[in-house]
Amino acid sequence: MMVLETSKANAILTVLQGCNNLTRLKKIQAHVIVNGLQNHPAISNSILNFCAVSISGSLPYAQHLFKHILNPQTQAWNSIIRGFAQSPSPVQAIFYYNRMLFDSVSGPDTFTFSFTLKACERIKALKKCEEVHGSIIRTGYERDVVVCTGLVRCYGGNGCVEIARMVFDNMPERDLVAWNAMISCYSQAGYHQEALRIYDYMRNENVGVDGFTLVGLLSSCSHVGALNMGVKLHRIASEKGLLRNVFVGNALIDMYAKCGNLDGALEVFNGMPRDAFTWNSMIVGFGVHGFGDEAIYFFNQMLEAGVRPNSIAFLGLLCGCSHQGLVEEGVEFFHQMSSKFNVKPGIKHYGCMVDMYGRAGKLEKALEIIGDSPWQDDPVLWRILLSSSKIHKNVVIGEIAIRNLSQLGAVNAGDCVLLATIYAGANDEQGVARMRKLIKKQGIKTTPGWSWIEVSDQVHRFVVDDKSHPDSGMIYQKLEEVTHKATMAGYVEDKSQFIIHGSCSEECLESSSTYHSEKLAIAFGLAKTPEGTSLRIVKNLRVCRDCHEFTKFVSRAFNRDIIVRDRLRFHHFKGGLCSCRDYW
Repeated sequence: MMVLETSKANAILTVLQGCNNLTRLKKIQAHVIVNGLQNHPAISNSILNFCAVSISGSLPYAQHLFKHILNPQTQAWNSIIRGFAQSPSPVQAIFYYNRMLFDSVSGPDTFTFSFTLKACERIKALKKCEEVHGSIIRTGYERDVVVCTGLVRCYGGNGCVEIARMVFDNMPERDLVAWNAMISCYSQAGYHQEALRIYDYMRNENVGVDGFTLVGLLSSCSHVGALNMGVKLHRIASEKGLLRNVFVGNALIDMYAKCGNLDGALEVFNGMPRDAFTWNSMIVGFGVHGFGDEAIYFFNQMLEAGVRPNSIAFLGLLCGCSHQGLVEEGVEFFHQMSSKFNVKPGIKHYGCMVDMYGRAGKLEKALEIIGDSPWQDDPVLWRILLSSSKIHKNVVIGEIAIRNLSQLGAVNAGDCVLLATIYAGANDEQGVARMRKLIKKQGIKTTPGWSWIEVSDQVHRFVVDDKSHPDSGMIYQKLEEVTHKATMAGYVEDKSQFIIHGSCSEECLESSSTYHSEKLAIAFGLAKTPEGTSLRIVKNLRVCRDCHEFTKFVSRAFNRDIIVRDRLRFHHFKGGLCSCRDYW
C-alpha cells in the first residue's frame, strides 16, 4: 500500500511540474483528493506554490488552500509570503509573516526573511525592516548572504543608505547579487559617485559584472556625466556579449545621450534589438539636446517599426520642437497625442507647450495654454512662463506669473531672481529692490549650486567659491588665466549678475565676485586634460547669464568643445557660440 501511494504521489508531482494554468491545476487537485493525498506535504506545497507564485495562479485561491493545510510547514508559509510580497498587496506578506511567528511551530528560514524584507521594501516599512533584522540576528541568519542582500535592498529602499552599507560591509562573503544590490542602493538614492566607487572595490576584489551591474553603473554615469567610465563599461558589455541585452543597450543609449555624445547613442541603437524604451531614449535624447528634426525622424521611424508611441515619446518630441523653435510641428504633435494615439497629455506635455510658445515670443498664447490646462494650480507651468518672460524681457507677463506663484504659496528664490532680472533689464531699480525685500522678508532660501566634471575617470564636484578640492590653489590660478584669455576673446563680465545672501543661485540679486561652480569646473578641466579634449559638465541649476557668456568665449579662446547639462537642457559651446542660441 505504501509503495502504491508513493508511486501515485510521484506521478502527481510530475504532472504538477508541467501544469501551466489554474483550470488544469484544479483538475489535478481533484485527482489528489480522490486518491486521499491532499495532506501529502510535497503535493500540497506544490499546489499552494503554483497558486501563490505563478503568473497563472490565484492568490485568493492560495489563501483558501492555505487555510486547509494542517500545521503548515516553513515551505508553505514561504509560498504565501512570497506570493503577497510580489503582489499589489505586499502588506499581506507581513501579516502572514507575523502569523508564522506567533501561531506556527515552524520557524522562518532564509527565504522567509528574504520575501518579508522584499515586502518591507515595497511598502517602505522601515520599522518592520528593523524588527525583522532583529529576528535575523536572534535566529543566526545575520551571516547568510541572501538574507543580508535582502537587508541591503530593504534599508536602501527605505532611504537608510548608511545602514545598508554597514550591513554590506559586515557580510562575511559577498556574491555578485550583493554587489549589485549595493550599487542599486546608492544609484537609486542619488549617491552616484559612491555607486561608481563600489565598482572600484569590485575590481580590487576581482568580482565580475553582469547585465544588472552594468545597468546600475551606467545609470550613475548618466547622472554625473561620467562619459569616460561609461565608455569603459560599454567596452566590458561588448567583451561579455551583452550588447544584445536590451536593458544594457537602453542604459548605454541613455548614458551617451545624457553625457552629450549622441553619436555614441546612435552607434548602440544601430546594433541592438529595440523595444519602446529604446526608441524613447533616442527621441528624448535628441529632444533635450535641441535637435527637434532628428527627434521627429526617430519618431516616424518608430511608427514605421510598428511601435506605438507613449507619453515619454511625445515628451521628447515636444521638447525637441520647443528647443528648435518648431512651433507648428509641436502643436500638431500635441493634438495628435489624444486624437490619433489616445495618449492623454500630462503636465510635462503642457509645460513643453508653454515653453514652446514662450520661446517663440508668443507669451499671450503660452498664458492661454495654462488657462486651458487642468494644471492651472500647479506652479510648474507658471514658472516656465516666468522663464519665458525673462527671455523676452516682458515685465507684464512676468508679474502675472509671479503673482500666480505667490497665490499658490510656491514662490522660491529662483522665481524672485528671474523677475529681478526682468526688472533689471527694464532699468526698474524699484522692482529689483522689491524682489530683494521679498526674499529677506519671507526668508526664502536658495538651492546650493554645484557642478560635476569627469577627468581621468574620476568625477569631481565643485560648489560656489569651492576651496575643498586638493588642487584648489592650482584651480584658482588657472581660472585667472582662463578669465584673462576669455576677456581677450571678447568676454565682458556681467556686472549686473546677482547673488542672494552670498550663495550661488540660478541668477543673482546683488553684484558679487564669487566664483560659480561651473567656472571652477571649466578651469580644472582645462588644466587637467589635453588640448582639444571636450569638456563635459553637469550642473544642478540653470546656468546663469554671466557663466553662459564666459563659457562661450572660453570655447573660442581655447578652441574647446564644452558641453554643459544644466537643469533645463544641454548647451553645446563651440567657437564662441552655443546650441541654445542664447535662449534657455
